Amino acid sequence: MKAAVYVGDAANLSIEQLKPNPPGPRDVVVEIGASGVCHSDLSIMRGYVPVPPGMVLGHEGAGRVVEVGAEVSRVKKGDRVVASFVPACGGCWSCLHEQSELCERENEVSMQMRGTRPDGSMYFCMTGLGTFSDVMTVDESSVVKVETDLPDSQLALIGCGVTTGVGAALNTAKVKPGASVAVLGCGGVGQAVIQGARIAGAARIIAIDPQELKRKTATKLGATDTVDPSKGDPIEQVKALTGGRGVDYAFEVIGLPETILTTYQLARRGGEVIIVGMARYDAQFTLPAFGIFFEQKTVKGCKYGSAQVRRDFPRFVDLIETSRLDISAMVSKTIKLEGVNDAFRAMEAGEVIRSVIA
Repeated sequence: MKAAVYVGDAANLSIEQLKPNPPGPRDVVVEIGASGVCHSDLSIMRGYVPVPPGMVLGHEGAGRVVEVGAEVSRVKKGDRVVASFVPACGGCWSCLHEQSELCERENEVSMQMRGTRPDGSMYFCMTGLGTFSDVMTVDESSVVKVETDLPDSQLALIGCGVTTGVGAALNTAKVKPGASVAVLGCGGVGQAVIQGARIAGAARIIAIDPQELKRKTATKLGATDTVDPSKGDPIEQVKALTGGRGVDYAFEVIGLPETILTTYQLARRGGEVIIVGMARYDAQFTLPAFGIFFEQKTVKGCKYGSAQVRRDFPRFVDLIETSRLDISAMVSKTIKLEGVNDAFRAMEAGEVIRSVIA
């Protein structure tokens, strides 16, 4: 199988021919139809979360099952599936308490060695998936069957960006109809937050990003207002749009301490701050203790859109099929696997919302 492997280089992945292990009794072999290139993949390369070399990157993908282990019961050969970057085992305490985004098998699934590289060393896969490949072997808890004619290039984005962003609005924040929303950072996940807020019935949705492409896309996908932070203090710009109060729900979709603090200031007294962006593992930020008390703001973490993937993936498919959720507008470029390093460059330059390997 061909795959893009992290080899310790912070700038480039290595395209290699790998030899996968035979599937275990609970494994599913999936032929990848498409994989989104997400900022979290770049964050792994840049050391946000320390990992050893020999990892196949990619965690946002869709494809078709070509082989299953003897004990697999959830899918069969020929099924179309979307990969879930957090497993949903269905049996641990978190899964049984409707928090499968915190599934207790996550570390176990993520650290399995899946085969050998050309030099004979073992490889493993990002979040137990490794969608930057033509074939992947995964635990059955990491795939969800879907029944649809939608193209893999759209289904792939459900695996991370759509679920994280739409879920942040619908599941984590539970945005109320008529509410005001600000989204700081309008890449793929930020655009999905905007769409989730629109679906929830938010009256005012403010998209904040210095890139014109992202602001224009946000307007197309449901933003009522846009703010260019390079043109003035974004906090004051948002307050000017909300009667001087700030918004009911402020979403941070970048993952930097300084943007988390800015997002906190975007929320009104009594408002909610939802941290969606993945920060460095060692990043810290400080909030005013008296302010949290006096202003009664709520700060929430948001992992994977607080999603229950076996419930939410089919819901998102239905929303796409009925044109309530627009995924095609989020796909800026379709590339081959060999172009993944250029896709990271385009991402950092603000030239794309999402590149998709297909």
